[in-house]
Amino acid sequence: MTLGKRELRQAVAAFTASAGKAQTFYCIAPSPIGELLLFGDGVALQGLYMESHEVWPQKQPDWVWNEAPFKTAIVQLLEYFERRRTHFDLPLAPRGTAFQQRVWAALLEIPAGVTISYGELATRLGDPKASRAVGLANGRNPISIIVPCHRVIGANGNLTGYGGGLDRKEWLLRHEGALLL
Repeated sequence: MTLGKRELRQAVAAFTASAGKAQTFYCIAPSPIGELLLFGDGVALQGLYMESHEVWPQKQPDWVWNEAPFKTAIVQLLEYFERRRTHFDLPLAPRGTAFQQRVWAALLEIPAGVTISYGELATRLGDPKASRAVGLANGRNPISIIVPCHRVIGANGNLTGYGGGLDRKEWLLRHEGALLL
């Protein structure tokens, strides 16, 4: 499940408006799966989207290009793509509801090379019947790769929706060794 472009623009606009006087910085970093858009407040990463992502946010007029706040994130992403890193150590500040925050925190507990179903994730959160709500929250994860929503798959083992596209989800899971070549 992903937001439509219109919904994302509204969410990003609301995010920007709610930030008050806080500055939003952004940059675009290359990767083996296409360009990555990173944005945040200069302290914490608030968004990471893939090129041609279904919900690629539109740059807002008050966003400022600055790679410096993302230096550590870019280095860690490079290490990840070079298979020298399986876990990220970055300050994150995704914006979402309390439930979405719980789901995203649970995603961080799924190790590289492991996949789980939406139902299993719901069970880990204490509500086995909440797999649909978990799927919706997973689909609204604003920090792809680092908050590993790609590690959640269908109950039957099939790859299911991914904002960056199923081809990228498959690539990431193969890269991590969760799918056989």
